[in-house]
Amino acid sequence: MLIMTDTFHDFVEHLPILDVHEHHLPEVVLQRDVGLLQLFQQSYAGWTQARPYCLPSESRDADPMLEPAGPTTWAALAPFLERSGSNSFVRNLSRAIAELHGNGEPEITPENWETFDAAVRQAHAQPGWRQEILRRERITTVITDAYNDPLLDPRPALGQNYRSVMRLNSLALGWHPDSRDHNGCGAHELLRRAGIAPNSFEDYLEGLEGLVDGMASRGQVALKNALAYDRDVNFDEPNEELARAAWGKPAPSDAERKAFGDFVVDRLCRLASERDVPVQMHLGTGIIRGSHPIGVAGLIERHPRTRFLLMHLAYPWSRDLLGMAFVYRNIWIDLTWSLLLSPSHFKLALHEAIEVLPNETLMMIGGDNWHIEETYGTMRTARRLIAEVLQEKLSAGYFGRATAERLARRILHGNASAFFQLP
Repeated sequence: MLIMTDTFHDFVEHLPILDVHEHHLPEVVLQRDVGLLQLFQQSYAGWTQARPYCLPSESRDADPMLEPAGPTTWAALAPFLERSGSNSFVRNLSRAIAELHGNGEPEITPENWETFDAAVRQAHAQPGWRQEILRRERITTVITDAYNDPLLDPRPALGQNYRSVMRLNSLALGWHPDSRDHNGCGAHELLRRAGIAPNSFEDYLEGLEGLVDGMASRGQVALKNALAYDRDVNFDEPNEELARAAWGKPAPSDAERKAFGDFVVDRLCRLASERDVPVQMHLGTGIIRGSHPIGVAGLIERHPRTRFLLMHLAYPWSRDLLGMAFVYRNIWIDLTWSLLLSPSHFKLALHEAIEVLPNETLMMIGGDNWHIEETYGTMRTARRLIAEVLQEKLSAGYFGRATAERLARRILHGNASAFFQLP
């Protein structure tokens, strides 16, 4: 039954959301002592001050997203709110905090920041705060990427409305027990946790199959390829001989490392096809000279029965991604994060996606956040922008109301429910 409302925005406001991508880590979202500064540091607003991943020429001692926040002061908040106050990440989070904690105050200022900080602390001290906000925003299911624990079953800690993905980065770098991905995860540690102790390259490949077969029991609904933060995404034809040459070496050659990763990713994509498990893939930004979406074209061609969910509209290469999704019919589009980077770019890209994609079942949305305030703000922004684009299409006569309503339902919930095979 259609909901009859005065504006299309009102219609979109009432729809449920299946959130296909968050970073709701138990050690972050279950904290009770959370203040205003922590919300900014452990968010994309924090990226305006310190990028939480390293470029090849850089190193770091710890992930700033997981480091404890210092005392909340105006001096600590000012770099976000004054120096970076026009940035879209900052605007999104600031609006959300004002809506949830402002008691009528529209902005965080030097005069009222202490009141905001106290309200944030009071809310997070309540055990039901996160689930309350999910209900308020009609978010029915959350798929989280616990990048620091790729085998996490989120349900015991976070709730039965959570599922997770298994991030494969460390597996593609697992030529030696000491090798780690950019989040500090080691493949051999993951395998040991699953009761697998690989003593050979053959054992390792068999172990990968065991990890994939255990996903359903852990509440995991997809593989996640975020290798754009560790290496380029040009996954070449598998070269088993060169991949084997990397095995057991503390420092394989660059060619051996790449071949090992290419071979493992190819194997995991084949396993995903055989078990009908989708593969999420981060594109755009990251190590930016190697994260263009065309780099994954060969992998997609080699695995036509694997369902790939390509993420973030591959910002800034959204048109290239849409062109690929028109040609390759095993590509779905995750709109997540692109709307936070640039709302204006997102609207243009969504207009074009509606026109270009071969059918309406290919787009879905997520939050991609750490704290519930940012998730709330992101979904508020997503509803507004999606409603604006669909209203503009209606006003231009591109399609009628029934089509616009159907498309809104699909983007916010229906497409993801079918793609991840969730109720």
